This record gives sequence, structure tokens and C-alpha cells, in this order.
Amino acid sequence: MNVDEKRLIHLALEGDSEAFGALIDLYQEPIFNSALRFAGDYDDAADITQTVFLRAYEKLGTYKPEYRFFSWIYKIMVNESLNHLGRQKALEPLSATMVSGITLPDQACYESELQETIDRALMELPFHARTVIVLRHFMSFSYAEISETIGIPIKTVKSRLFDARQKLGLTLGEQGLKRQ
Repeated sequence: MNVDEKRLIHLALEGDSEAFGALIDLYQEPIFNSALRFAGDYDDAADITQTVFLRAYEKLGTYKPEYRFFSWIYKIMVNESLNHLGRQKALEPLSATMVSGITLPDQACYESELQETIDRALMELPFHARTVIVLRHFMSFSYAEISETIGIPIKTVKSRLFDARQKLGLTLGEQGLKRQ
């Protein structure tokens, strides 16, 4: 956390709405992208993101500055994703338009198909399994950060991650993808 970010958080905690607006600007894109990864739908992700920042503003007094602000707000996003989508809702895969970067046409086609296959398999996982996969492999969280964010012991994080990888591997194998 840099000095400017700490200052914004401090000001927001003191009731400065402009500082909180600056925090929204800082975190809106990563929160939206994470919500999209969970929801698989642009509109649902936008709704979740909006609700996350509303809840964060309402609960700002519960934030403890000794923890990362992003971990705190990310936990709100995970909870709002659960509330918004429900645990049992079948989710659609992310669209091919989510693949970014400039690539050759054949490579782009392959990467698009691969990404769609991975996203479909990811959406078949239970929410708790998808959560640890997204946090670890798409957000590059450490085990400790995952533990803090979703409120489970590190050993449970590792166990869920192992199980999620196994299930994901089986699903991808059923869809024709093999480990190299």
C-alpha cells in the first residue's frame, strides 16, 4: 500500500467522501474484473461492483487499517457475489471477447477457444472452489491473503485449492484438454 492510498483510506475513514470516491476509482476495475470472473456476466458483475462499493461505504467504520484495504473490499465482493448469484445458480462462461492483447489470428482463435473451455470448466466448480482458484491463479493472492480475504485457515485454503485443481483438471480432461 503506497502513501497516497493510506492517506485516502485515512481521509475516507474520517468521512471524506471525495477520498472514498478516489478509492472507488482506484479499485473499481480490479473489483469489476473479479466480479466478472465469478459471475460470468457483464451486467451481474456491474451490479455486484456497485453493491460492493455501497456496502464498503456503509461498513467503512469496520475496516482495520492494519489489513490490506483491497483484501477487505475483495471479501465484500466475494460475499456480494454469493448474495447476488446464489450458491446453486448455474453460471454462463465468459465470452470470447474477454481475451485481451494483440495476437495472430490463428493464435487468437486458439486462445479464445482455450479461454472459453477454461471458463466453462471454472463455472462448473462449486463457488468455494472457484473462489480459491480465482484468488490464487487470476489475482495472484498468497495463501495468507486468501485466508484473510475469505476468512478460513491457510490449511483449508491449501486443501480447497488442491481439491479445486483436481476437479478443474478432471473437467478439462473431459472436455478434451490434456496436461502437457
